[in-house]
Amino acid sequence: MCYCDDCQSFAHFLERADEILDAHGGTEVFQTSPARVEISAGANRLACMRLTTKGLFRWYTSCCRTPIGNTLSTGRLPFVGLIQSCVAADAARREAVLGPIRARVFGRFAKGDVSALDVHARAPLGLMARAARMLIGARLRGDHKRSPFFDARSGAPVAAPYVLTDEERRRVERVRDALKGV
Repeated sequence: MCYCDDCQSFAHFLERADEILDAHGGTEVFQTSPARVEISAGANRLACMRLTTKGLFRWYTSCCRTPIGNTLSTGRLPFVGLIQSCVAADAARREAVLGPIRARVFGRFAKGDVSALDVHARAPLGLMARAARMLIGARLRGDHKRSPFFDARSGAPVAAPYVLTDEERRRVERVRDALKGV
């Protein structure tokens, strides 16, 4: 579960914060290799945005603005954080498919009182090590050549990333921050 400002901003950019964020502003993210992701319909509707010129690639559908996931800006590093709301509609089914939440990170950005939750201020070292092992294994398997987000030959993203203008980012942040104390 990620409570960072950027995940919250993405949910507000999509105008789907109520569906994506939990009561404290967290986004449930499942980390995996893009080679394990199959877009069975609507791949032509895949869109990409960035909050800043150096930010993560944040993938969603252009038709209904459903969040898909976050990738690094290069397909050479096979990693995607799938946003739970695109995987399964209800929490019980989602947990059956993806497993339980392993960590709650970036709690300093959470809304309201999270003292009853085991929330980390940053990503714990163990979680980072697990993600690094997954990334290395995926790269060694050649997963970087099999991604619905990047062209296998050129390595270019399949949709040109749209970078928010300063005004668009400020507008999203105003909406996000207006709900901070809730």
